[in-house]
Amino acid sequence: MTDTPQSFSLLPGAGDSPVILHVPHSSREIPAEVRSGIVLDDAGLERELDHITDAHTAAIAEAAAEAAGITPWRFVNGLSRLVIDPERFPDEREEMLASGMGAVYTRTTHKEALRPDGFDHEPLIERYFRPYARAMTEAVADRLAATGRAVIIDVHSYPTAPLPYELHGAGPRPPVCLGTDAFHTPPGLLDAAREAFSPCGETGLDSPFAGTYVPLEFYGKRAEVTALMVEIRRDLYMTEPGGPAGPGLRGLASALRALVEAVSH
Repeated sequence: MTDTPQSFSLLPGAGDSPVILHVPHSSREIPAEVRSGIVLDDAGLERELDHITDAHTAAIAEAAAEAAGITPWRFVNGLSRLVIDPERFPDEREEMLASGMGAVYTRTTHKEALRPDGFDHEPLIERYFRPYARAMTEAVADRLAATGRAVIIDVHSYPTAPLPYELHGAGPRPPVCLGTDAFHTPPGLLDAAREAFSPCGETGLDSPFAGTYVPLEFYGKRAEVTALMVEIRRDLYMTEPGGPAGPGLRGLASALRALVEAVSH
């Protein structure tokens, strides 16, 4: 459909920057035609958005990008992850299907119904998921062509207390969790992240959330595409759930800027 507004933005950085700051979960925006397929009432939907949205992560990435000596590129989702979650596998490979949270969520963070039984996911996948995946693939390919490598840094946040939907909620919840991939997260990238975020407190590894995002065209195939997920515990920078940002945001943006600069050269 030609009337579909672009649901994501690629914000250009320096031509010689290999870094893409990927912000997939910061928006609360849900188009009206998507809202009509969600069974929650308005108050229930606002509560769910408070819990599921990685609030203010776009602002953290923006502040880091603006302060960096070599400006990174930013790929920002303009829609809520309740529309589609661009970081899920769109098929049975996705472990979060067990929680009703594949590429199209059918359950809430509290395991309640979000969409009706038998909901047809395919129109949302076609309209939102596939264009997003294509655009992110192109953005990575562009950095590879320009610089010979691409560094994807995923910017997320997570609640201080585990939510019922979490599959691995019993593990440690450090101030900053670094999600890794055995193929795409080299030791140097991990070391740079630990150093950059050390002023923010302890950094943990792959708990409560593990893995990182690489477009499928490159996943497990192109070692020049490196990736790291940065999961920031929300009490560091905001009032939970879904409240305003606080003074901690500035320090986190500074740490992210330090990571960007460390891996840009």
